[in-house]
Amino acid sequence: MRNSRIVTWVGVLAAVSALAGVVGAFVWSRVAVLPGYRVAADGSATLGELGQMQIVSADAVYVLVGMAVGLLLGPLAWTWFKHVGWPCALIATGAGLLAALVCRSVGQLLGPGPFDARLAAAQPGDLVPVSLHLDAPSAIAVWAFAAVAPTLFLSSLGPEVRDEPARALPLSEEAASTTLDDHDGSGATRAS
Repeated sequence: MRNSRIVTWVGVLAAVSALAGVVGAFVWSRVAVLPGYRVAADGSATLGELGQMQIVSADAVYVLVGMAVGLLLGPLAWTWFKHVGWPCALIATGAGLLAALVCRSVGQLLGPGPFDARLAAAQPGDLVPVSLHLDAPSAIAVWAFAAVAPTLFLSSLGPEVRDEPARALPLSEEAASTTLDDHDGSGATRAS
């Protein structure tokens, strides 16, 4: 495949990755359980014990969505780019990272919005959910790993892909006339 075609297909994979990130953001924003602060009559806000445990829900759902998206992007990258060799792993990693960053950005927009403004506008007795954001930036690495793992797995199991099929080298007439029967086992060749 020519370089211009490779660049075109990398662009297509980037678009697919961005779309996967948007879909992942929608799933993330709908599935993550966001705990809420209860506003008291004196204006203070408290987070209950259950809410303290649910604070990691957004990160956990983000990781699970990333594993699913990565496990789809990795084989796709392998299918399209296995002929380029080792850069296929970098392409798959990049696709996973792009999807992760798009998901994080769009997911935060789909969430309930900035927490400070909503808390300031809350009345006593209101339950104000925290904003949808990623507390563990290392969760982004899961997306990249989930995308590159199938690529590495498939490359280790499949046959080596070459641009041209391997051809047998032609034998010289002398080598072609020498057969295994001509050897006496001592390393010397008998004369015919």
